[in-house]
Amino acid sequence: MKYLVTGGAGFIGSNLTRALLASGQSVRVLDNFLTGKRENLAGLAEAHGDAFELIEGDLRDLETVRKAAAGIEYVLHQGALPSVPRSVADPVLSNEINVAGTVNLLVAARDARVRRVVFAASSSAYGDTPQLPKRESMTPNPKSPYAAQKLAGEYYLRIFYEIYGLETISLRYFNVFGPRQDPKSTYAAVIPRFITTVRRGVPPTVYGDGLQTRDFTYIDNVIQANLAACLAPKTACGKVVNIACGERVSLLDILEIVYGLAGKRVLPKFEPGRVGDVRDSLADISLARDLIGYDPKVPFSEGLAQTFAWFQSAEQGRS
Repeated sequence: MKYLVTGGAGFIGSNLTRALLASGQSVRVLDNFLTGKRENLAGLAEAHGDAFELIEGDLRDLETVRKAAAGIEYVLHQGALPSVPRSVADPVLSNEINVAGTVNLLVAARDARVRRVVFAASSSAYGDTPQLPKRESMTPNPKSPYAAQKLAGEYYLRIFYEIYGLETISLRYFNVFGPRQDPKSTYAAVIPRFITTVRRGVPPTVYGDGLQTRDFTYIDNVIQANLAACLAPKTACGKVVNIACGERVSLLDILEIVYGLAGKRVLPKFEPGRVGDVRDSLADISLARDLIGYDPKVPFSEGLAQTFAWFQSAEQGRS
């Protein structure tokens, strides 16, 4: 089978690409390297030959996206300008990539007769409602430009299925983490940032009181969800499903686990909460089980231990 992974040099995209290649599939990556990293794809061309192809290009350019979609069976659309804070800082650029870029991708996939498009949606679409767990039947209430853009992407995928017959499924990711996540970015996710700062003895930054909770999802579960979505029955098309573990963990709980893994404690510094962040998040994943057969295999604590080991090995390899 031939897959297109948009944003394939990013954290999630590169892990998906490597998993697909390891299973013997052919993968084409489209990435403009605005946030993706070339080192995430290092060695793939040499190891997999013609099974791996890289197109350096932008979702905002329709002709480039058409080239990327040609001859493709399945599209795993991970390409985006990520981060809530970044969308608050630059809503125009993030909208161009996350909304207009997604429309370009859908048009190209429709015209290339792609079999199915699987979209990286976001749990941020739920907003800050106190109701837990989050279910797909709840009314969305986005609190940031990024959340609104991801919600718009879901609507576009449903419309392209209903009007044009392009098979689509949207996966609402809940706080994905794992190897190759960038801890250095201004908008870095909390887990790689906690791991790297504690290991180096630098006080980790906690925004807010640290008691806010998330349903963190290890990358291997996300890979499984994407592959399951590609092969799910047609009854799943046009739908949105939560992808998470169904576990609720606070930021301070994460720090305690990281302290144990690192064998040392580094007291955090607390900063004011960030605009657009939600207080608590927990997913109901029963619909994903029913529609696409999703069954997360890696619980949070195991995923955190594997992520810590990867960052430890990566840092030792650079020293």
